[in-house]
Amino acid sequence: MELRICIDVNDMERAVAFYIEGLGLHVGRRFQSGFVEILGAGSPIDLLLQAEGSMPLPDQTTITRSFQRHWTPVHLDFVVDDIDSALARLLRHGAVLEQPVTDRVWGRIAGLADPFGHGIDLLEFKGRGYDDIPQGQDTLPT
Repeated sequence: MELRICIDVNDMERAVAFYIEGLGLHVGRRFQSGFVEILGAGSPIDLLLQAEGSMPLPDQTTITRSFQRHWTPVHLDFVVDDIDSALARLLRHGAVLEQPVTDRVWGRIAGLADPFGHGIDLLEFKGRGYDDIPQGQDTLPT
């Protein structure tokens, strides 16, 4: 089974620059239908061009697409080698920092929103990563 991640965006070139230049991924295929495949992560990311205010489902009149910051129970975690460099690149490409870099037992984390309102986290593992978490604890002692 393959997992593909689909992300609605309303500005394709800005989205491509954000994921390519900000995260070091690369373009796979471009389709005339407004769909660009982004490769280089563990799963392909499909950027789908959609208009602000359009309806995501047929016969749905109460929910429309918004590219302002929105909350959803799904977000993307990108594991990076150098969180400070990755964060600086993403901020230059329109990310919004929502949680500054925080040290954890397993490494470091920063919370952001991409330019289209989607939540993303940057993770920089150290040591054995999540395997270093003592049972019942995931933050550093104070």
